[in-house]
Amino acid sequence: MLKEEFEQRWVRKSLRETISAVDERRGKLEGSMENVKEALDGVEDRIDNWKEQSKDYVKMSLDSTMDKIGRPDRLDQKLVGVSVQRVALHLLDRELVRIN
Repeated sequence: MLKEEFEQRWVRKSLRETISAVDERRGKLEGSMENVKEALDGVEDRIDNWKEQSKDYVKMSLDSTMDKIGRPDRLDQKLVGVSVQRVALHLLDRELVRIN
């Protein structure tokens, strides 16, 4: 009987130590997971920031390009101006031909 009690106590002690070690590791793992979550939040914030910066850059680039080539309404005005000039040149040419 004494041997059985000793074995049972030894098994209980061993189980308590194992449970304690598992609990300690679980605590460390939970702490590590919190650190990972915080790091992930930081990365997500940076990604959102980069997306916003990219949108701003693309918009700025498109605006700059549109300013260089002219906005559609300005293009229409330029086309009308060119058409008026062509008509005026054509009429002037006809007048010069008639005079000569």
